[in-house]
Amino acid sequence: MKNGPLFLLGLLVTIAISFVGVVIGSHAQLGNLVPFYDDAEGQAFPQRPSGIAARGQLVYGDLGCASCHTQQVRRPDFGSDQARGWGDRQSVARDYIHQSRPQLGASRLGPDLKNFGARNPVVASELDILNLLFSGSARHPAYPFLFETRKVAGEVSAGSFLPAGKTLQSGFELVATERGRSLAAYLLSLTSGYDYPESKPVVLSKKVEGVK
Repeated sequence: MKNGPLFLLGLLVTIAISFVGVVIGSHAQLGNLVPFYDDAEGQAFPQRPSGIAARGQLVYGDLGCASCHTQQVRRPDFGSDQARGWGDRQSVARDYIHQSRPQLGASRLGPDLKNFGARNPVVASELDILNLLFSGSARHPAYPFLFETRKVAGEVSAGSFLPAGKTLQSGFELVATERGRSLAAYLLSLTSGYDYPESKPVVLSKKVEGVK
């Protein structure tokens, strides 16, 4: 090909420009975001999750939960997420600054979980979440490997439970493993109640005829 070197050079330049614009440009725009300090509240948002909740995000990613759930509430003109009660506002980049691996997801076989810890009236406690994880449902898989049956040593553990339809041998109890408890803590930590300046929708002012 007569112009082969020139074609390859143009291809490399195109790739380099795309890389700079998409990767480096996005990092320059979003990579330096910091928590928003609210003088009235006297604290910064978003708040960093606790240790057990941070570990739970690793379990969430390991189980592939993002394959069926998203963590991104769309603004009203992009969908009906807020009408479904999945969140009170759209998600913004600042929501994810404490997450090393944001679990945005790409498909919604299940509901969005971005504001799960603050909004869900059905699964509202650690015990309810553990029951769902152990038993599953018609639309949710069960994860029994997140639990263990062990012999009671002295008194029954505070975290033991018995799902409906499950029987245990006398003297044994069912408890969540550290991974199960971490996952439950992570799900309950998912809240997006604080309204950042950039999360408020832009309202375009209507032009009045004859007024500049």
